[in-house]
Amino acid sequence: MSDSHLELVGVVIEHAHDNFKVLIEKTNQVVRARVSGKMRQNKINVEKDDRVRVKVSVYDTSNGFIVSRLNTGREHLVSWDDEDRFG
Repeated sequence: MSDSHLELVGVVIEHAHDNFKVLIEKTNQVVRARVSGKMRQNKINVEKDDRVRVKVSVYDTSNGFIVSRLNTGREHLVSWDDEDRFG
């Protein structure tokens, strides 16, 4: 049954509560998505401008589920100064 789903990579452009709009990178299509159960269970937060992997049905590619958050580029916000920490 896994043939009936596609996994696409995109960027969250808008969100309100549980609903997200994700711009798919290769096709420039906007997909409405919700957070999957595993991500909700593990309390993984998704914010605007995050890169995410979206699982959509081949029959309806306008709706889907966010199954993972990819490298977001926010690593610069949590930086360690090695000299202060270890020196």
